[in-house]
Amino acid sequence: MSAVGTGSLRFSPHRVVVLASHAFLDAVRQRVFQFTTLLAAVLVVGSLGLRELDFGGAELKFVADFGHGALVLFGSVLTIVTTVQLLGGELENRTVLPVLARPVRRSEFICGKFFGAWAVVLVFCAAVTAVLLGALWLGAQALPPPLADAPQVPAAAVPYAGVLVGGALQGVKFGLLVAMVLLVGSYARSNLFAQATGFLVLVICHLQYLARDAWQTGHGWLERFGGGLIGLVFPNFQLFGGEYLTAGTDGAALALGGRVALYGLAYTAVFLALAVWSFRRREI
Repeated sequence: MSAVGTGSLRFSPHRVVVLASHAFLDAVRQRVFQFTTLLAAVLVVGSLGLRELDFGGAELKFVADFGHGALVLFGSVLTIVTTVQLLGGELENRTVLPVLARPVRRSEFICGKFFGAWAVVLVFCAAVTAVLLGALWLGAQALPPPLADAPQVPAAAVPYAGVLVGGALQGVKFGLLVAMVLLVGSYARSNLFAQATGFLVLVICHLQYLARDAWQTGHGWLERFGGGLIGLVFPNFQLFGGEYLTAGTDGAALALGGRVALYGLAYTAVFLALAVWSFRRREI
């Protein structure tokens, strides 16, 4: 079911912005956003208590890794659950029918849900990254020197820039995950199936490098073909890992981060186009 004459409508960025703003406001009111953001922030701040164990300068690296892990874990959960609720909730409650009965294209509807969900996750990434930067600053100020005449940890030793790069790349990765979950939700008949498949896709993308290894070093043609197919279809989420926390701000590290971001955005465009194509053919 769709509005009469929507096939003659031109794609309108304005309508996408309106749909995205409504999706964003709907998502930030959900408890999953508030709970995951609060819990991630509490865990990051709580990691400062480990300074009593006297890890020395390595404590700051531990805090950065711990905070990055909280960002990845809770951000992934937030991305999948929020995206499924934004799309699947409207499909199950049939509230999508009044929207599509207006002069709104299905492609605009999916793009609005995409940008709305992605904006929510970007806010989450920005909030947790800001808390992590604050925790690192507090840790650097309170870190006692190992010797009486030793200087405090220099500012260059605190991975502020790496935390910013890592948070930005996680934001790109979560945008890609939003597009992939939208593709699943565009044909899924239940929210439970969409969420379970979303988490399965997340695991596959984190283990994609194993398929690439099978494609390169596999002995049989079936192993090489299967590994190559999985490696081509699914993006490698390991590329967005935490090694950027200590990469510094040199040109090579920033160039690598830029290439990874372009890699993620290219996959995002492909999966978003597939989600639009699938939703346009769905019977509602």
